[in-house]
Amino acid sequence: MLSGFEVSRNKDVIDYQIREQLISKLKNRFSTYSYHQVRTSAFEEYDMYSSIKKTVNKDEMIKVIDSSGKVLVLRPDGTIPITRMTAVNSEVNENEERLFYVLDVFRQSNEDNIEKESTQAGVELFGNKKPDSDAEVIMLAVHTLKDIGFNSFKIEIGHAGFFKELIEQANLTVQELQQLQELIQSKNIAEMEPFLKRLEISHALQEALYTIPLLYGNPNQVLEQTKSIIRNEKMQEIYQNLLEVMKVLEDYQIAEHITLNLGLINNMYYYTDIIFQGFVENIGKPVLMGGRYDHLSEQFGKKMPAIGFAYEIDFLLTAMKQHQLTEQAGQPKPLHISYEANARREALKASLALRNYGFPVITKCNDQKQADVLFTNTKKSLHLNGHEQEFSTTKELIDILSLKTGVR
Repeated sequence: MLSGFEVSRNKDVIDYQIREQLISKLKNRFSTYSYHQVRTSAFEEYDMYSSIKKTVNKDEMIKVIDSSGKVLVLRPDGTIPITRMTAVNSEVNENEERLFYVLDVFRQSNEDNIEKESTQAGVELFGNKKPDSDAEVIMLAVHTLKDIGFNSFKIEIGHAGFFKELIEQANLTVQELQQLQELIQSKNIAEMEPFLKRLEISHALQEALYTIPLLYGNPNQVLEQTKSIIRNEKMQEIYQNLLEVMKVLEDYQIAEHITLNLGLINNMYYYTDIIFQGFVENIGKPVLMGGRYDHLSEQFGKKMPAIGFAYEIDFLLTAMKQHQLTEQAGQPKPLHISYEANARREALKASLALRNYGFPVITKCNDQKQADVLFTNTKKSLHLNGHEQEFSTTKELIDILSLKTGVR
């Protein structure tokens, strides 16, 4: 018999409900910043990805052949097809375009524990390159993390420009550049110094590159330290842009969640300016990643600045579970309404009223053993927590149930 609020779902159903509630929460927040949802085809032309440089690893793509012999791939990324869709849209000129997506992406890996299918949820802001727009996208990332329930988290902000400017002056080989990136990303200061000394570059450039992984922490302090590595007008412009973004973020009053990390140089060929990633306490990997990628649209024939970020939903759920943010309020078990044949019309009418009111209902004929609500030729009764209570109208039944279960 009905006993107030109880969860009556198996684990898989509960996990799915938690996942859908998370996605709904993200979509609602994206919408409050005036982003509009879009979708792209699950199947994309392989040629589109093979012609785009330094984005998705082509070996990770899952390829299929259509009936005409054309090679297709299952969508391996959300940003690229949305950028193409926006770039080829003749109605999108200099106007700002705000789009969000919740898409399944497909990639294969040699690691057995890596799923081939995952869900990404993210935003893309096209057509606006001002510091205010960078800051607003970062604010949206902070806002969503707060919505989810995380309290202790940091958004690490970097910039692809500083490192790019420095290595252009260094004239490194591919192997030297790869090794330098690995040392910076791991903040391996001990090995960086002898490595830099072996390079045929000036002492001043060595010092600037050595400083990059040390530029981490409080934004104001890092910006002050960054002045020492500025070597040309372009780097001064990058510095000024970062300064302006930080001023806007201060006005959003989220300074406690912001860390500046100029050693953040991952995907530097993809990102052009601001890079950022979100970390929550006790989770080693970022739960979100994003940045500015102003040149991607040019590969589709249109110059269009863009910035965005994305969550991997499954990993985000794992982080939520570790922070105990997946507990769901109990939902009422379905009301089992049993009726005798002559009382069917009244019972079915009551079931519709209860469903409209928000109660889950199952109706059956002559199933009195499971009945929470019973309609017979002679009486109407509610069986709740071992007690029987008669009622005369559907409204009276709803009032009783609302009082007993808390559903309003």
